[in-house]
Amino acid sequence: MDQLQALRVFVRIAESGGFSKAADTLNVPRATVSKLIQELETHLRVKLFQRSTRRVVVTEEGQAYYQNAIKLLADLDEMDGLFADSRGNPRGRIRVDVGSSLANLILLPHLPAFRKRYPEIQLDVGVSDRQVDLIGDGVDCVIRGGELTDTSLVARRLAGLEWGTYAGSSYLAERGTPSHPDDLIARHEIAGYFSSLTGRVTTLLFQQGEESITIDPKGARGVFVNESTAHLTSLVSGLGVGQTFSFMAQPWLKSGDLVQVLPQWRRPPHPMHIVFAQSKYNSARLKVFVDWVIEVFKPFDSTPAPHRTAR
Repeated sequence: MDQLQALRVFVRIAESGGFSKAADTLNVPRATVSKLIQELETHLRVKLFQRSTRRVVVTEEGQAYYQNAIKLLADLDEMDGLFADSRGNPRGRIRVDVGSSLANLILLPHLPAFRKRYPEIQLDVGVSDRQVDLIGDGVDCVIRGGELTDTSLVARRLAGLEWGTYAGSSYLAERGTPSHPDDLIARHEIAGYFSSLTGRVTTLLFQQGEESITIDPKGARGVFVNESTAHLTSLVSGLGVGQTFSFMAQPWLKSGDLVQVLPQWRRPPHPMHIVFAQSKYNSARLKVFVDWVIEVFKPFDSTPAPHRTAR
């Protein structure tokens, strides 16, 4: 039995809740996963999982073994990292998950420089606007927007992304330009965004001085999409008025296909973080990737300096 591989398989099953999911995230056959767990249970003379047709539950003995297993694997990763750091040559695989617009317009265009600097790091980049299960999906780190609530994870601040309110030039030529946020529901179509996870429509926020207006576009006339790049396309195509990140809008503003409206009304910057599990903290390859991502996002940070905080 390859006990180290068996440990990694055991931890992945315990965290993901299933043999098949563990096999997929580790890229090993389902039969191999089952065989390794059987051999490990025989070696330990304890039952690590209670299995049924619907779910896999870690036993009491399995929970105790899990705590020791993750510590051992973290220590091994740290040991590898020490030697990698001494050679300045971290290696291994990193799986990162990032939203569509951030991947296409920020991360991927800069990635050749990272690959040149760290050629022995293999990156698997998952691109979607859905919220992934950082542990269960076997993802090393995610780039997430919004306020963070899970205190068990480590988060490094990337930027506060600037918003703008926009509409296609073709739409404005036909429907006119709104002069106040209240015009949007009364007289205009909304090109909106909704969560693929919850189905919740994103509200439109406007601030001018001390005045703040929140508009819930649910039920308004218009088109709503659940992917950020498609949302930008809906604005450019003239489907309505909506809010998106300023960096995404820039090329279309220059071409004249997109126009900023209500520029005196601002939406607060959107906080972005790169997030990873505490158990990954000592990974040399993840450290260099996180530091690199922070540098890449710096030019996109619109948060006033006194309000910037490191997490």
